[in-house]
Amino acid sequence: MFLKSGAIALALILLIAPLPAAAFETKARAAIVIDHATGLVLFSKDADRPMAPASMSKLMTLFMLFEAIRDGRVTTETEFGVSARAQAMGGSRMFVEAGTMVPVEALIQGIIVQSGNDACVVVAEGLAGSEDAFAEAMTRRAHELGLTNTTLKNASGWPDPGHLMSVRDLALLSAHIIDEFPEFYSYFNETEFTWNGITQPNRNPLLKLNIGADGLKTGHTAEAGYGLVGSAVQDGQRIIFVASGLSSEAERRSETEALVKWAFGAFDKVKFFDKDAVVADADVWIGEQPTVPLVAPQMLQMLVPRESRDAVAASIVYQGPIEAPIAAGQVLGALVVEVPDQDTARFDLVAGRDVARGGLVTRIGAATRLARDRAVQMLPARD
Repeated sequence: MFLKSGAIALALILLIAPLPAAAFETKARAAIVIDHATGLVLFSKDADRPMAPASMSKLMTLFMLFEAIRDGRVTTETEFGVSARAQAMGGSRMFVEAGTMVPVEALIQGIIVQSGNDACVVVAEGLAGSEDAFAEAMTRRAHELGLTNTTLKNASGWPDPGHLMSVRDLALLSAHIIDEFPEFYSYFNETEFTWNGITQPNRNPLLKLNIGADGLKTGHTAEAGYGLVGSAVQDGQRIIFVASGLSSEAERRSETEALVKWAFGAFDKVKFFDKDAVVADADVWIGEQPTVPLVAPQMLQMLVPRESRDAVAASIVYQGPIEAPIAAGQVLGALVVEVPDQDTARFDLVAGRDVARGGLVTRIGAATRLARDRAVQMLPARD
């Protein structure tokens, strides 16, 4: 790997075209594997086709509930009432009872661990008044998030010909949940939950396999087949994966386990900088300090095909000199990573400290240097 620097303007762009690597095949009708650190797609199969997502679409119900908590509209202690319609839901259930009140935290666990269709209706009615209104709000929010192949007709994933998501949308939604709501993510790793005296296991078959899996959601209907939205971490590197349209629980387990093992086997983690490491110093224009450190806001690392590991090239890019004032944490540039035959990955670099605008003497000096430089540029050429 080699590192170079430059002075061009670049914003963070995460490209998500599939990367070439060791061949992989899956029995899933559609599948995708994404490197969470960069958004780069490691594998895809029919990733953009809208399909019946079954209970995997419960992730959007959870996202809406997490946003409501973050926005202060509800708390984890808020209680929602259970309607007769919610209790009457078939399929997988939390076993809530009509006329009772259920805390939001329990509903989160009932949806994640027990895949409760009844719990989803309780949340939908509690947040939007009706499930139909909630489904419309979910679809609007999904499109705002860039989930362009998503249309939701209910809160639970109950079979409906218009209830559709692509596996790419499910993966992107999972990334939003992991990034925006880390305080709730541990619920996805719970192996069982008890409500109303009934203990049910988490349906995710990968949680106990010691392969780093820690979420997210299974799904199954006759039309959708068996599916799984998952995430796994090994050696500090996270992947997100989705497989849909499998024929049985056993096939769901074997195919998704194979996806995880392939991703961490065919790709190597390449680490560039630790969190808060100074990557470079950038020149400052009219500042109290002449330079500002460009810092990694988090650990900068990614998965690259094993055969390309030694050909990785990284460039530091920014538009300089950077005009003061500058605030610590302000995005000033990027680390651009290139690997042969794959798309470019870019990581934000931020200011490591505040740099105040310089005083009168600093500004006069800067203006004098600028005038001198322009005068030199205007001098006629001599033989």
